[in-house]
Amino acid sequence: MTQLKQVLAVFSVIGLSSALGGCSAQPAAGSEAGEETLGETAAELTAASVCPAGVPASLLPPANETIFRKVSAVGVQTYMCSSNKDGAFVWTFVAPQANLYGDTGKLIGTHFIGPTWQTSNGSSVVGKKAAAYAADPSAVPWLLLTATSHSDQAGLFHDVSSIQRLSTVGGNAPVDGCDQAHAGSIAQIPYSADYVFYRVKATGAVQQCGG
Repeated sequence: MTQLKQVLAVFSVIGLSSALGGCSAQPAAGSEAGEETLGETAAELTAASVCPAGVPASLLPPANETIFRKVSAVGVQTYMCSSNKDGAFVWTFVAPQANLYGDTGKLIGTHFIGPTWQTSNGSSVVGKKAAAYAADPSAVPWLLLTATSHSDQAGLFHDVSSIQRLSTVGGNAPVDGCDQAHAGSIAQIPYSADYVFYRVKATGAVQQCGG
């Protein structure tokens, strides 16, 4: 357990450094904070253009929330070999570490421990898992997450209310190689996914993935 806490602390630092490294604290002139590298506007996004087929109703966000952005993630899911409460050695999830790309394919931020999504100008959101769906046994599950906190920086993620992780590829924990002799070993498994971000819409129709 001590080893796992140490690894989590390290990944907190790595995630923050990756998110901030090489990024300007100021948005480009004439653009909305944190959105200058994104192409498609929120008004143009529809469920038909964003959502993959087969999103179950269990992953629906609250009925007053609507899609306003989708980003693609490419990176790794990190696991550590550690003993569980029964003394068995298992691969334990530690954190994601991924780059986030806008619809034009340009890097806009990072995804790291929390789980946290952070744009290049420092706007960020932290989420908590609300539901999961195993769409493909060879990949990490699709998820619905509820936003629990935001950074003070205005920008793309400052008013996110829910997040869906969809269209996942890879990222599952290794199936072997974890025993007492390998305790503390780290495995980084490549994955990709789409993250769909929602915000509350006071009036009018909403667009959602699922149901």
